[in-house]
Amino acid sequence: MSARMRQYILDVASDLFSRQGINSTSVDKIVAQAQIAKVTLYKYFTSKELLIIEYLRDHNTKLWKRIEEIPQQKNALADLQSFVNSMLEMMAEKDFRGFASINASVEFPEIESIVHQTSKEFSRDLRAKLSDMANKAGLKNSEALAMQLQLIIEGTSISDISEGSKGTIRQAKEMAKILILSSS
Repeated sequence: MSARMRQYILDVASDLFSRQGINSTSVDKIVAQAQIAKVTLYKYFTSKELLIIEYLRDHNTKLWKRIEEIPQQKNALADLQSFVNSMLEMMAEKDFRGFASINASVEFPEIESIVHQTSKEFSRDLRAKLSDMANKAGLKNSEALAMQLQLIIEGTSISDISEGSKGTIRQAKEMAKILILSSS
């Protein structure tokens, strides 16, 4: 029962954080939405900060599981292009509200903040994945390419993703393709 209650609280908080923003979501809003007592929330999460960290890690875990489902292509170069395109295509989905970690880093800009530090885990992992894929594809300047592709993915995620997202995503894909081809 306790694991289910903990997950329930996390799910309610996650929904509110992604829809309203972390700083705009108070503990009172979370407990009201979850229809639980504040003491129940604090039984499972000793502070809002720890709840936020768990939210970020849970979001990232789900995102990486989804990324692992991207079908492998015929070669490493095609895998890299497919990976980048898949990341960008996620942004066109109806319920996409940005990457939780990137949104959190904007809401918690203080570098020493544990939330900010946790939010950077996604960016580090994304860049490492891109660098590894670029190396496997035998591309030159794989570290620089990984950073450039990361900037395209993360920048696109915070640009105006709305009704005009198809054009934004199409341009981001084209930029990524040009960068990848110029590195081969």
